[in-house]
Amino acid sequence: MTDAPITLKQAVPYIRLYKGKTFVVKAGGRVVGRRDALDALVEDVCLLRQVGIRVVLVHGGGGQATELSNRLGLKTQIVAGRRVTDAPTLEVAKMVYGGALNVDILASFRAHHTPAVGVSGVDGGLVTARRRPKQSVEPAPGAAPVEVDFGLVGDIESVDPGVLTGLLDAGTTPVVACLACDPEGQVLNVNADSLAEAIARALGAEKLVLATDVEGLLQDASDPSSLVSYADVEEVEALRRSGRLNGGMLPKAEACLRALRGGVRRTHIINGLKPGALLRETFTNAGCGTMIVERRERQAYQRAELAAEPGAAPA
Repeated sequence: MTDAPITLKQAVPYIRLYKGKTFVVKAGGRVVGRRDALDALVEDVCLLRQVGIRVVLVHGGGGQATELSNRLGLKTQIVAGRRVTDAPTLEVAKMVYGGALNVDILASFRAHHTPAVGVSGVDGGLVTARRRPKQSVEPAPGAAPVEVDFGLVGDIESVDPGVLTGLLDAGTTPVVACLACDPEGQVLNVNADSLAEAIARALGAEKLVLATDVEGLLQDASDPSSLVSYADVEEVEALRRSGRLNGGMLPKAEACLRALRGGVRRTHIINGLKPGALLRETFTNAGCGTMIVERRERQAYQRAELAAEPGAAPA
């Protein structure tokens, strides 16, 4: 794996392949919370737009929500990577996700002279969600299940992508905050990975890319060199059963699997703290993170990879 600059000659086959296609990129809170990482990711998104790839950027902000909750004296509870949301915590989520972070991301697009519009799942009936009922949850793989009331957390029922396609057709990049509504107008906190996956399925996206603060899926969570470069659905399921996927990585892996089953061709988990990671994952065959695909897609990828490096098919 190399961090060498990507040449135009390298990129041209991928540009041809993906021009006019839609990518959904989800930026985690630790990525958008660092100005240098945010600007680098937005620059990559802007370059994708300039070569004709339509991009929807979905963002989280869990760390920032926790920080503000602590400053306000509110207790934060996270179970199996999901935030328990009472009424005061929902107010924090609205301030952080739909307010400060969304505006900061839009300001970065402005600095890169690329039009972008901030929305949430509430806007234009984009996302319909239902409050999650009490449920039995394993706090960690293999742990005894406990009953959890997640409060004002929503499970996504449907996505009406009209507001997003309208923005994309107008040449702008939608920036989507992870809030939604039920049919009665109750605002709900929704997981950003789940939101990105649902939007990717609704748009028929070519790729779902989750930009987080780790390299991707690891065989050993304590060993960054154990990166799984690519995996199929069955291999990810095996990692989950073995307990190697936990904390925030578990909902990310689950989002990738749901996206694939919903028709998204390829899904990726990359380290969004590394400048140029999105471009390397898009425009090189080696990539830089973890690509998760259906088994038949992985087999096609491996055949192309073995054919010859110069002529290998784009990832």
